[in-house]
Amino acid sequence: MAILVDYNQVILASLFASIGNHTDVAADENIIRHMFLNSIRSNRKKFSEEYGEIVVCCDGKNTWRKEAYPYYKANRKAGRDKSGMDWNALFQIMNNVRTEIKDFFPYKVIHLDHCEADDIIGTVIHEHGSELNIGSEKFLILSADKDFIQLQKYANVDQYDPIRKRWIRNDQPAAYLEEHILKGDTGDGVPNILSPDNCLAVGERQKAMTKKRLALYSQGPEVMDEETLRRFYRNKMMIDLNEIPQKYQDQVLEEYNKEESVGREHLFNFFVQKKLKHLITDIQDF
Repeated sequence: MAILVDYNQVILASLFASIGNHTDVAADENIIRHMFLNSIRSNRKKFSEEYGEIVVCCDGKNTWRKEAYPYYKANRKAGRDKSGMDWNALFQIMNNVRTEIKDFFPYKVIHLDHCEADDIIGTVIHEHGSELNIGSEKFLILSADKDFIQLQKYANVDQYDPIRKRWIRNDQPAAYLEEHILKGDTGDGVPNILSPDNCLAVGERQKAMTKKRLALYSQGPEVMDEETLRRFYRNKMMIDLNEIPQKYQDQVLEEYNKEESVGREHLFNFFVQKKLKHLITDIQDF
């Protein structure tokens, strides 16, 4: 049982839900800390009885996907450079808050070099997922990221978007994953299987994945030419959470299986120190 929190996705979604298009505002550490902790408080109160304790899953540096495919998320940097947000300051705040949670809160915080939150959540779910929901411990993924729909093939896994406060559900997760691989993921800089590796990074249009082509390539690798097949496996490696290298799966499970060593005794002093007066009255929810 666990509530697996996609840390970077939730904290950034919370921030941008509050500031809208005003990306020229300075990131405020106190506000960001309060927003994220209040989200943890609210969702733990709502879901912990059914799904267990919070596990904070964080993006590490130097993701293995970037080593395997250099254009992975290359287009995101261009988008950040165009915005007025001081991203270095924001990432430093996120690092600070992550460290505080690890040091003062009774939750596991998993943060590993070369691994993203997707790797952590995917590995834990593949290890504990069950095709049958009879007697299985339940897991909740707290994230709006639709990459996790593929994990809904397990009967004991649910996904909830904590910002829009709605369930994310798909009754055909295998078909969703297959289509996602064929179409690629523009947000992560992964083109469709008909387009060159660098097309999104350099701003070129992709070759259209029409319904006819989608139906053709859905028949499987045997209908693909050599270059299309290479791109198919490129996308599968980037998108399919079964493709996480074994050494990183091992590292994730080692961290996940460790006993949590921080108790609840530090919470009150931390809340006082950080002037979290609106949360201190609900300290029991943490």
